Amino acid sequence: MADPSSYRPKPGQIPDSPGVYRFRDEHRRVIYVGKAKSLRQRLANYFQDLAGLHPRTRTMVTTAASVEWTVVSTEVEALQLEYSWIKEYDPRFNVKYRDDKSYPYLAVTMNEEFPRVQVMRGHKKKGVRYFGPYAHAWAIRDTVDLLLRVFPVRTCSAGVFKNAARTGRPCLLGYIGKCSAPCVGRIPAEEHRDLAEDFCDFMTGRTGTYLRRLERQMMEAAEEMEYERAARLRDDIEALKKAMEKNAVVLADATDADLVAVAEDELEAAVQIFHVRGGRVRGQRGWVTDKVEEITTGALVEHALQQLYGEETGDAVPKEVLVPALPEPVGPVQEWLTARRGSNVSLRIPQRGDKRALMETVERNAQQALVLHKTKRASDLTTRSRALEEIADALDLDSAPLRIECYDVSHLQGDDVVASMVVFEDGLARKGEYRRFQIRGFEGQDDVRSLHEVITRRFRRYLVEKERTGEWTDGEPGADGALPDAPVHTLTEDDGRPKRFAYPPQLVVVDGGRPQVAAARRALDDLGIDDIAVCGLAKRLEEVWLPDDDNPVVLPRTSEGLYLLQRVRDEAHRFAITYQRTKRAKRFRSGPLDDVPGLGETRKQALIKHFGSVKKLRSATLDQICEVPGIGRRTAETIVAALTRAVPAAPAVNTATGEIMDEEEPDTTAGSPGEPATTGAPHERRGQET
Repeated sequence: MADPSSYRPKPGQIPDSPGVYRFRDEHRRVIYVGKAKSLRQRLANYFQDLAGLHPRTRTMVTTAASVEWTVVSTEVEALQLEYSWIKEYDPRFNVKYRDDKSYPYLAVTMNEEFPRVQVMRGHKKKGVRYFGPYAHAWAIRDTVDLLLRVFPVRTCSAGVFKNAARTGRPCLLGYIGKCSAPCVGRIPAEEHRDLAEDFCDFMTGRTGTYLRRLERQMMEAAEEMEYERAARLRDDIEALKKAMEKNAVVLADATDADLVAVAEDELEAAVQIFHVRGGRVRGQRGWVTDKVEEITTGALVEHALQQLYGEETGDAVPKEVLVPALPEPVGPVQEWLTARRGSNVSLRIPQRGDKRALMETVERNAQQALVLHKTKRASDLTTRSRALEEIADALDLDSAPLRIECYDVSHLQGDDVVASMVVFEDGLARKGEYRRFQIRGFEGQDDVRSLHEVITRRFRRYLVEKERTGEWTDGEPGADGALPDAPVHTLTEDDGRPKRFAYPPQLVVVDGGRPQVAAARRALDDLGIDDIAVCGLAKRLEEVWLPDDDNPVVLPRTSEGLYLLQRVRDEAHRFAITYQRTKRAKRFRSGPLDDVPGLGETRKQALIKHFGSVKKLRSATLDQICEVPGIGRRTAETIVAALTRAVPAAPAVNTATGEIMDEEEPDTTAGSPGEPATTGAPHERRGQET
């Protein structure tokens, strides 16, 4: 525990101007980011008597080892910089809202030639129109199924679309009138895009125009005695009305607004957001956060608005945002929202009428979400805490291992030997800190030696991070054999992410028994590290092995500690095998043209298309290769040299007849050099992956 007075800056050193400040711990990780109208006044609040601080603030300042700040011109800039740094550094003491699910959206891919209506989750893509979010994907599909009668927009995947275009036959939706079938040319691309635009207009709330148009067309058809057409239009009108009924009118003046409500107690807070478009609730979402700092309702609202609109622009930010409490001060937040939208945004507390009644509904949803979350989390927190305590007791540790790293080795009969490192903090996986390694210190199959190499490399980096300044250079392996696919940077003044090797674990777990544990302990001893515990989990009997014990530690089968160790071990095994299979597949897809420097995928495909196969390319002359577009004489000479070095494999033999299979090779840019056409991909040497 650090004494805040040991790193407290002198009052005269802190500027009396707007800015953003960062607290760092002893490992230079950023643990808290904040903004202030006056840095001097705000930071002075952290360095008062510890007894007068909020318990969580007290924990933060005693965990920190230094503080730094950046001066900005306005409070709006401070708000933007604070959001950027919280997103970049992921500080442990900042409010971070956790989505309880990945909410589905109704998306229209207007960035494609033939726009497609589909369900989408995750990050939003440029050029795609989004509606929602919805609570359930089936709610989107029900709505789309009703609207496709009136707006028969494409809903099929790219593969189905291309197959229909190739065969000239549309899918089932094209036959039953729920798709305009642009794949087979029933309507041109321009008309299909107009349909998609009409679909988007209807979803944004412009419903009256289409209903009146359809009613007018229905009456005209009836007057002309086209009763079948009139009946179809009648059914279309009913489908639209039914789709509209799914989103009841909540605000009579066709308001576009987002309503944000907060429910909180001393430890946690839940946020609920209703998205109202055209007076109807078009989407709903909710977040939950731990209150790891002393924070007001207005500050919770401010963080929620940052989370909600930090990546949004234009119409995604509504004209009106209704909240239960205003941030203090409210001016910078309102200016920031206005800049995101590009026009004025009203940020206010509803006082009366329909908007106040709807806000009460949103608040009830937030209260229910908080109660449900606390009910679920109580058991989850208790279980994880018990598991960590059981591990500490079984391994005779001084305290519960809050950070656990597990290592595993995977290979296929000694080929493509790789290793994985997975990280669990507080009993939960931290996938952003996973690392993978290639074994380069030796050839062949030796799990013990591989583990020794990997742990040596990982903790050598840890020691270097503690002692060096400057940055590691990405790309070529360093003196410790570090991989470029897992780059590590020194934690400098501008780099405080907690995703580096500079943060040590309390417990190292290896997949294996006594030999593997001894190798891990020996690697740490060679580096002079004696304050990190090591254990191994053997698969056969699920025994826990310690470095200096002749007998394993046997945890009860019902032990939560054993369950946690098994989850850590299995995750390391999964991560290692995934990487090993990726490398193996990449190796099997390699071919002789891959060795030609400067020859990209486009020119490789051009060569194969021109000659038909690698076999014919190998027999071509220099002048013939130069005839391929994009291939100059120097490149052609390099290709000839590479193909000359690649010795063809022996021809395949039909084992039933003894006949030599000397067929023409198809495209073998993805195969091995000289591989016969009938053999396909090279045969795998089968064996157990470890």
